[in-house]
Amino acid sequence: MSIQNRRPLTEDSPAHDDFWNPDVLKVVNTRSPQMRQTFEKVKSVAPTKTTVLLLGDTGVGKGTLAKLIHQHSSRKNEAFIHVHCGALPDTLVESELFGYEKGAFTGAVKRKLGRFDNAQKGTIFLDEINTISSTMQIKLQQVLQDRIFQRVGGESPIEADVRVIAASNSDLQQMCDQGLFRKDLYYRLSVFPLEIPSLQQRSEDIPDWIYYLLDWFNKHYFKDIQDVEPIVVKALQEYAWPGNIRELENVIERAYILETTSVLRAESFPQELFSGINNSSKVAMDLTQPLAEVRRQGVEHLERNYLKELLTEHKGRINRASETAGITTRQLHKLLTKHGIRKEDFKEPQYVTT
Repeated sequence: MSIQNRRPLTEDSPAHDDFWNPDVLKVVNTRSPQMRQTFEKVKSVAPTKTTVLLLGDTGVGKGTLAKLIHQHSSRKNEAFIHVHCGALPDTLVESELFGYEKGAFTGAVKRKLGRFDNAQKGTIFLDEINTISSTMQIKLQQVLQDRIFQRVGGESPIEADVRVIAASNSDLQQMCDQGLFRKDLYYRLSVFPLEIPSLQQRSEDIPDWIYYLLDWFNKHYFKDIQDVEPIVVKALQEYAWPGNIRELENVIERAYILETTSVLRAESFPQELFSGINNSSKVAMDLTQPLAEVRRQGVEHLERNYLKELLTEHKGRINRASETAGITTRQLHKLLTKHGIRKEDFKEPQYVTT
């Protein structure tokens, strides 16, 4: 499936919705019914001041969704402050969030504004909210309840004109039941919970993600890879993706860097990605393509595998391999170049004895 042959989006896809800013259409385009429901909820809540709780596994795109909500709110021209709670030491969380006054502690030689100060009239995104301590949970609950905060060492309350979006990769309800997360804070945060499905749950979006990433890498790596082998698309759709979109991006980037042809081929990917595919059907059927194109790709795939098995059998010896194949050494060299196969990779290692 090439970039030119991708299926057109349906009429009810977000791309046909005037709500979205043009620069985010590639992000919100989806074929997944679950993600369409999620984006419909985003459309409902974005224009409001309501606190939003984003739930989902690591790498599903909670940060992207938080930005979408901000960009389509009345606060879109103000600051969007992303706070990675899990990266802040417990001893610094309060001063980072709320700031401190001069003299509040040793080393506080001048006032420092906190993240809530920086987010005034805008949005603060509290990522991995499940990692904050019980003490900070109490203080954050009070901020959400009273809409005021105090800097460390300060006496005057400061109004918090801030929209709060929080995210968790853990089940906060379960954490509440286990006594690990305060129920009053959970209820304040979960006014509008949004569950983001994993990549495995929306595997129909993977082909579009692949080509979206190819477009991006072509612009930034100055290469021109326009196609992907059908077997690759099939494998990526069947893989579990425990790291979700973040893992997919990393896998595609690595394969892109390794690829030496204009087609993203199976050999550029970690082979464990293909372990779940039925070996009796190595060429995935893409019914959106003409028979001639499917036949061409199937022949190339078989040809490539044949050449690799041939060189393995003859340990990279071109003369013997060409004899077995019934072709000249020149023809064999041309085929190896076409498929990006190096004979050196199949030769036996040479050991030097002393």
